[in-house]
Amino acid sequence: MGNFKKVCVFCGSNSGHKKIFGDAALELGIELVKRKMDLIYGGGSVGLMGMVSQKVHDGGCNVLGIIPTALVPIEISGQAVGDVLTVSDMHERKAEMASRADAFIALPGGYGTMEELLEIISWSQLGIHRKPVGLLNIDGYYDCLLGLFDRGVEEGFIRNSARNIVISAKTAQELIEKMEAYVPLHNQAAPSESWNVKDPAVANL
Repeated sequence: MGNFKKVCVFCGSNSGHKKIFGDAALELGIELVKRKMDLIYGGGSVGLMGMVSQKVHDGGCNVLGIIPTALVPIEISGQAVGDVLTVSDMHERKAEMASRADAFIALPGGYGTMEELLEIISWSQLGIHRKPVGLLNIDGYYDCLLGLFDRGVEEGFIRNSARNIVISAKTAQELIEKMEAYVPLHNQAAPSESWNVKDPAVANL
């Protein structure tokens, strides 16, 4: 895939109980700045979202937060970080994130982070996009999820070639390097041009 310039980061609006999670968010922000990569994220200024976005913004790279109107008073505390695009709902948020980003990285997070991650993985399997998807597996946080993916392959629910869609690493530097070397191996369900490009969730992917 080569280099990418705009990275969408899925992460929690909470910080987690361990300092290592916040450290990982800051490390990812530093790595993005070092590589002059812009950040697209969920728009919050709290939790891991706030940490990674502030670090990228302070480093001089562009930051775009995409947030539904209903979450603005909950996830933006004080001054927003970088540019903010307010959208109507979660579906529009994810569509905008997907169309604007060249690659996707998930930090530790809760249901929302995992839902965003799994959707973008399934879109790759379906042939909607060919962009790299990475998991920053800090302190083994995603070990169980990765194990579930492996179980899916063993039991015949996930093709072995599609397991390649999910790239994981324990450090931001290693993860981005692996993502830059990513080449899709799976047989996509349908070519990207066969999807309805009038759908904002699919356009420009």
